[in-house]
Amino acid sequence: MAKVGIRDVSKAAGVSVTTVSHALSETHQSRVNPETRQHVREVAARLGYAPNRLASGLRNQRSYLLGLVSDEIASTPFAGEMILGAQDAAYERGWLLMLVDSGRNRALEEKQVNTLLQHQVDGIVYAKMYHQQADVPAGTTGVPVVLLDAFDAGGRFSSVVPDEVAAARTAVKELIDAGHRRIGFINNRDGIPAARGRLQGYRETLAAAGIEYDDDLVTHEVPEVGGGRAGAQKLLGLAERPTALFCFHDRQAFGAYEVAASKGLTIPDDLSVVSIDNFEIIADGLWPGLTSVALPHYDMGRWAVSRLLDEIENPDAEPAQIRFECPIVRRGSVARPR
Repeated sequence: MAKVGIRDVSKAAGVSVTTVSHALSETHQSRVNPETRQHVREVAARLGYAPNRLASGLRNQRSYLLGLVSDEIASTPFAGEMILGAQDAAYERGWLLMLVDSGRNRALEEKQVNTLLQHQVDGIVYAKMYHQQADVPAGTTGVPVVLLDAFDAGGRFSSVVPDEVAAARTAVKELIDAGHRRIGFINNRDGIPAARGRLQGYRETLAAAGIEYDDDLVTHEVPEVGGGRAGAQKLLGLAERPTALFCFHDRQAFGAYEVAASKGLTIPDDLSVVSIDNFEIIADGLWPGLTSVALPHYDMGRWAVSRLLDEIENPDAEPAQIRFECPIVRRGSVARPR
C-alpha cells in the first residue's frame, strides 16, 4: 500500500499544500482558521497521513524528542499518573517522550541525562517522587528544563508542585464542617516541604475556626502503614482522644483504620478520618471508603510537558512556578461526632 503524502491530503481536503503544512504544524497552525485546521486534520487522520518528523526536524533543528528523568516514579504505583499526563501532553503536540528512572542513584541519573542528550532531546522534564527541592544535574545545561513535583532554590527553572498548605486546609475543613473540634494529625516525620506545608495548613485552618492548637494532638511518624499505626496508637490512647484524624497520606490512614478497629471504634461513627493522596487502591479498598484530598499527579505531568514545549518554542520565556490545587474526593469516612 502506497504511503500517503502531504499532496494526497491537500487534494482530498481541497486546500493547498501550504495550508495542509500549516494546519498540521504546532508552530504555524495559527495561520489557518480553526474550521479549516480541523477539516485538514480530520482528512489527514482518515487517510492515515503522518508528518515526516525527520525532515521537519532537519528543517527546524529539532528531534521532536523530550526526556523525562525521574528518581522512582516509573517503579512505583503512587505517582505513575504523572508519567501518563506527561505522555498525553507530548503525544497531543506530536512529540515523543523518552523516560528514564534512576532509582535515586545519582551517578546513574547523570549517565541517563547524558544519554538523553546524545539522542538530541530538545528538552527535559526533571521529576521527583515527592514534592522536594531538586538539585538539577549540571549536564542539562543547554536544553530547557522543567521541574515536576519539585522546585529549585534559585527559581531558575519552571516548576509545578501541589499546594500542600491548601490541601491540608481542605482536609481539615472537611472535618471542622462536620462538627469536629478535637482533630489529631499524623504527620510525616521527614522534614520535607509536604510535611511542613500540611502542618501549616492544619494550624491555619484550626485558627480560622477558633480552635486552639494542641501539640499533643500532632504526631510525626514514618510515611508508611506502620507510621499510621504508631500515630493512631498515641492519639487514640489519649485520655481525651480526638474525634477525628487527619493523616499525612493514605498509607498512614490504612494503619489508623487498623488501630481504630482494634480499639472497637467504628469509622465514621466513633472516629472520622481524612487523608491526602487519593491513592485509589487504598482509598477505595478500605471500608468505609477513605475521604482523601487528591494529589493532582496527572495534571502536573501534563502541565510540565506543555510548559516545556512552550519554552522550546519561546526560549526567552521567564520561568513560571505553579502550585496546583488538590480536590477532595469524598467517600464514607467522615461523619458528625457523637
